Amino acid sequence: MDILSGHQKKNQNKHRNTNPERFFSGVLVLTASNILVKAVGLLFKIPMNYIVGDTGMGYYNSAYSIYTFFYMLSTAGLPVAVSIMVSEARGRGNTNQTRQILKTSLLLFLLIGSIGSVLMFTCAETFAGWISSSPASFCVLAIAPSMFFVCITGALRGYFQGCQRMVPTAVSQVIEALCKMVFGILFAVYAIRNNFQAPIIAAYAVCGLTIGTGLSMLYLVIVKCFDTPGDPLSADSSPVLPVKELLKRFLLISLPITLSASVMSLTNMIDTVLIQRLLQNNGMSQEMATTLYGNYTSLAVPLFNLPPVFVYPIAYSIVPMISKLRASEQRKQAKNIMISSLRIASIIGMPCALGLSALSKPILSMFYRAESAAAAAPLLTLLAPSSFLVCLLAITNSILQAIGKADKPVYAMLVGGAVKILSSLFLTQHIGMAGTPVSTFLCYLTVIVISLYYIYKYAGISLSVGTLIIKPLAASVICVLTALVCFSGISCVLPEGTAVMLAILTAVLVYIPLILRTRILTKEDLVYLPHKEKIISFLMKCHMLTEKDFQSNEQR
Repeated sequence: MDILSGHQKKNQNKHRNTNPERFFSGVLVLTASNILVKAVGLLFKIPMNYIVGDTGMGYYNSAYSIYTFFYMLSTAGLPVAVSIMVSEARGRGNTNQTRQILKTSLLLFLLIGSIGSVLMFTCAETFAGWISSSPASFCVLAIAPSMFFVCITGALRGYFQGCQRMVPTAVSQVIEALCKMVFGILFAVYAIRNNFQAPIIAAYAVCGLTIGTGLSMLYLVIVKCFDTPGDPLSADSSPVLPVKELLKRFLLISLPITLSASVMSLTNMIDTVLIQRLLQNNGMSQEMATTLYGNYTSLAVPLFNLPPVFVYPIAYSIVPMISKLRASEQRKQAKNIMISSLRIASIIGMPCALGLSALSKPILSMFYRAESAAAAAPLLTLLAPSSFLVCLLAITNSILQAIGKADKPVYAMLVGGAVKILSSLFLTQHIGMAGTPVSTFLCYLTVIVISLYYIYKYAGISLSVGTLIIKPLAASVICVLTALVCFSGISCVLPEGTAVMLAILTAVLVYIPLILRTRILTKEDLVYLPHKEKIISFLMKCHMLTEKDFQSNEQR
């Protein structure tokens, strides 16, 4: 019996052991899918800007802000809770508990999704009136079914992420994005050919998103139906928590996350209300205010959201990863992943944010009409630096969630939300539309300072300002100056779009060896990569790394 018991424990410990390479493989899968999703989103917005125009996109984005608020309120925290609970159950080898978590979460999400869709259907005109854009009610009606679809999708994505299986999530995201683009454009063209008004054309375009969320949900359901557990402990007889206890744990984990996400979503929706109302109070017509808002949200905001795309996969993956490591008492490894994640977020976010700010006009001109790009470029210049803060915030929130301090981001978000509303009220009245990106920066700056304090206090992670800010900033400034000089020289002889791409490529080729040779990116960050030996060997052959770099990192 002792031998058998020891053998079972050995198998369980082997099963519970977390593979860092698998973690970063999942990160790479989600990163690739997120890049593809953003590329598809850009390909959607470029023709839509020409087909629907800034006014139509204003109605589209007004409805989307309502949908986003209810989506965050309903599902922001629950998928994370599912991911954490599944990863903890797997860390203990309790697969019966894993199945029970999935069943309970699906029933809960089914209820929430049904209520959300019905609410958006019946109150579409009321919601559109709140944001001073009554014609957007048609878009709200068209997007309402998506609430049901994304709730079911959220439960299944949380389950797969808790199992450290990122491919189903990645594929479902791509399906949703592709369908949003293809069907959205086709329906918008159909509406234009039938001479429909701008609000109706925008509503037809929204139908692409609804179809995309529906097919994304269907794909995940099919994958789960044909899923065959390969877990050697799948036949274990471990006890499971009753449904009541599971629901209570769902609530304890998800409520703080939902509140923090909803606070920011609420402030964004209030920002939407303030922009259009204040612009109208300054003498603009409702249509003109909607057009200006549409230009900002369709051109500047999507590019602002691009840098965090490279960081979100890390944020998604570290929650179940850290939870599982802590459950199996591997706290040192968990702490190493936290530190590397923060450092990588800074290394990625800083040059992207500064580059977008410095090259805002030529980048926008590559994709959009000259008139629209010229109007949005100054706003993107002001908004882009905030994307660096969002990169850091994604990681700090995930760390706090994973260590059981999910309530702390709520306090940070509440303070940041108050800063955003007050600064928006003041700045938009005095400097117009430019006040919106400035207030966004002040908001995220407030939130990240508070969040980093919580990380230091509760996770025991102390990163110097030099490591997190100054060194990446110095390297990023060199990178951006390289891009500007390169663009200025090349744009005289080549088309602007080609000059921008070559300038960005040159800056990347300067930045990568710079962060490696100056040890901003350390050996500890590289060793978790899949196929790390080949990657490190390649970098050494290119003289981007030396043996001395590894020795210095080990001494540190």
